[in-house]
Amino acid sequence: MSANVKQKRTLMEWVRGYTGQKYITTVLFLLIPIVLLTIFTLIPAVNMVIFSFQERDQLGVNPKWVALDNYVTLFTDPTYLSTFKNCIYYFFGSFIQLALALLIATILCSKIKFGNLFKGILFFPYMMNGVAVSLIFRRFFQKGDGITNSEGTLNTILALFGLDPVKWLSTPGLVNLCLVFASVWRYIGFDIIMFIGAIQSISPDIYEAADLDGANGWQRFWYIVFPSIRSIIALQLVLAIKGAASVFEIPYIITGGRNDTSTFVIKTIDTAFTYKKVGLGSAMAIVLLLIILIITGVQKLCFRERK
Repeated sequence: MSANVKQKRTLMEWVRGYTGQKYITTVLFLLIPIVLLTIFTLIPAVNMVIFSFQERDQLGVNPKWVALDNYVTLFTDPTYLSTFKNCIYYFFGSFIQLALALLIATILCSKIKFGNLFKGILFFPYMMNGVAVSLIFRRFFQKGDGITNSEGTLNTILALFGLDPVKWLSTPGLVNLCLVFASVWRYIGFDIIMFIGAIQSISPDIYEAADLDGANGWQRFWYIVFPSIRSIIALQLVLAIKGAASVFEIPYIITGGRNDTSTFVIKTIDTAFTYKKVGLGSAMAIVLLLIILIITGVQKLCFRERK
């Protein structure tokens, strides 16, 4: 009996002490975030994996276990395979975006007039709301459906030079190029600012040593700038490719996925909520997650730090 009392007193002393108070406070601060993370992230993620092996509607009435049938449908049905083709446009656009951002950042890091003004102008589109950017470009390329009415800011400019209007958002192939242009215009400012910060962190002594050795501009970039900002380039490449694989906002608002512009994310949302195929939509979400993980793994292998 005395041993139990002594143990309780020891426990109470620990609770009232500094160490006990520290642990209790930490647990209390972490309790709410952990509960929210479990309810809104972990449980839905587990359910999504389970749903991907089922045939079910959004209400979950009479779900049917179909094993891998949903995944087989994704990689055999041309309706879903076509969305991967549209992502290729954004993949190439992401590489062009990074190359332009690196070039512009290198120029802005040199001593040019109004450099800070140009930085602000180029970064401003990234600060804008994605919906606003999409609406601006939809009106820029055309007004109306593009078939009965092809007016738009760009066509108005072309008309001033005596050129015929172009159906920018209803011509196959061309419409995806227009959407990629809008995406690059919005996100390139973030890449430029990241590259500028990385380039400016390079020690000036390295540049002075290169000048003494007679290095030209290209040699300075290839042997000093590029190796020094290698990790930042790798990070931006992962973010760009991830964004290309999961692009949604711009094509959904500008075209609504019409005219062969539907992306994998748009198709996933339509499958799950428009056509009420929650099981197939969950399988598409799992596939998208795996694609992003594979891209990240390949990037780490290609840009791993040399010892």
